[in-house]
Amino acid sequence: MLLTDTHAHLYSTKFDGDRKDMVQRALGAGVERIFLPAIDSETHDSQDELAAAYPGKIFSMMGLHPCSVQPDTIDREMEIIERKLSTGNYIAVGEIGIDLYWDKSHSELQKKIFALHIDWALNLNLPIAIHSRSAFNECYEIVHAKQNGNLRGVFHCFSDTPAEAQKVIDVGFMLGIGGTVTFKNSGIDKVIEAVQLDHVVLETDAPYLAPVPHRGQRNESSYIVHVAQKIADIKQIAIEEVARITTENSKRLFKI
Repeated sequence: MLLTDTHAHLYSTKFDGDRKDMVQRALGAGVERIFLPAIDSETHDSQDELAAAYPGKIFSMMGLHPCSVQPDTIDREMEIIERKLSTGNYIAVGEIGIDLYWDKSHSELQKKIFALHIDWALNLNLPIAIHSRSAFNECYEIVHAKQNGNLRGVFHCFSDTPAEAQKVIDVGFMLGIGGTVTFKNSGIDKVIEAVQLDHVVLETDAPYLAPVPHRGQRNESSYIVHVAQKIADIKQIAIEEVARITTENSKRLFKI
């Protein structure tokens, strides 16, 4: 059984004490590939170093997290990202998007930067990994407007309704499902019931959002097994089938 964690911040300082052991636990659990989303220039170096240490196993994305979109630093951050993307060393543009949960004061700038990232992704034929928090409609509208038949990607940590999941599928995108599917009353079980697994990729968002039975603890990539098992339970199929379908989806999406 081979799994892919399509979204994990394994370069986080929360792993500084046991990063090598943590990666080995993931590999030992059957996680054959792990994809690292970018945050901003403060984490680029550690992210790149981790991907370089595990060729063929850990891959990097590049982009600016919407919570790092700030007027006083945006020009420098985007210059760095554009330069890094030009190297061809990244499998996706991400994580990018709109976050209106913490602060709405830069919403228009977030929208502008999200759209610019999408233009870069289209030019480079790369998928995008979308962070959408309290901003599904805003993200969807931009994606829908930019969809020219070539745009592809994933709505990371999907946490909306089955109806919105269908909108994601209809616009040609995948649903990133992580630990929240194991949370009681999260509603993600209803999403999984409603959609075909051909539209789903698995993720952890480690070190955040650890699944049951590790909820409240530091998350790590090996815990993706619990996500796969929960989906298998909901769909009433074998976990091996969940692993096979979602891993094939990730290969197709990220062209690996």
